[in-house]
Amino acid sequence: MTDVLTLALDVAREAGELLRGHLREPLAIREKRERADIVTLADDASEALIVKRLRAAHPSATILTEESGVHAGSDEERWIVDPLDGTTNFAHGYPLFCVSIAYERAGELIAGVVYAPLMGECFAAERGSGARLGELPLRVSSIERVADAMTCTGFHPAHYERNGKQFAAVSNRAQAVRRDGSAALDLAYVACGRFDGFWEFGLSAWDVAAGTLLIRESGGRVTTVEDESEPSTAGSILATNGRLHDELRSVLLTA
Repeated sequence: MTDVLTLALDVAREAGELLRGHLREPLAIREKRERADIVTLADDASEALIVKRLRAAHPSATILTEESGVHAGSDEERWIVDPLDGTTNFAHGYPLFCVSIAYERAGELIAGVVYAPLMGECFAAERGSGARLGELPLRVSSIERVADAMTCTGFHPAHYERNGKQFAAVSNRAQAVRRDGSAALDLAYVACGRFDGFWEFGLSAWDVAAGTLLIRESGGRVTTVEDESEPSTAGSILATNGRLHDELRSVLLTA
């Protein structure tokens, strides 16, 4: 295990325990850019902790975070951080939320961690060395067809009009469609075979960076919905076990 993965694991667990502690306190919730796009003091506290720890260990690295944006540094190395993915879940005590931390060197994802504190699960991946949940190696599922697949998606409730056709189309073809509210955790679930495919529009790098590496190191495939572009820069993501990728893309694009 490299130093950067060890650091990411340690920091994610520390931030996760901070979030667990905030659940026992009254939550101060505010809206960001639009209705139901919320942030809490726990998001801010988790981010502050993560940035402090990463900056101390890698003083020259750039750090990209959801809440405070870019903390400037070298173009050669970058940390990509979502301090609390699934804030609405967290605010309601629903346990599907996580901390997501990825490390990128020269534009390539090197390490990624997704830690779900209330589930007690820590997913980790390292480029070229596979992915694991705790000590167990991860592999994507062996499902071959959308008709047999458990799929997942996400969208802001105010954006149903933009997403409803795809949601309906996959619902009419798949065995199941879920909407759990944490893209990073949904991607981890594709990596470990719980979901066979996941898609979403309008995401940012902090939502998908760690999960993308988890899936690729587990044998899966990650692109945009539209084409083979890198999802961390394109705003949409299609992540699958690889076997049903083209079929699921076809369903989405013809909806």
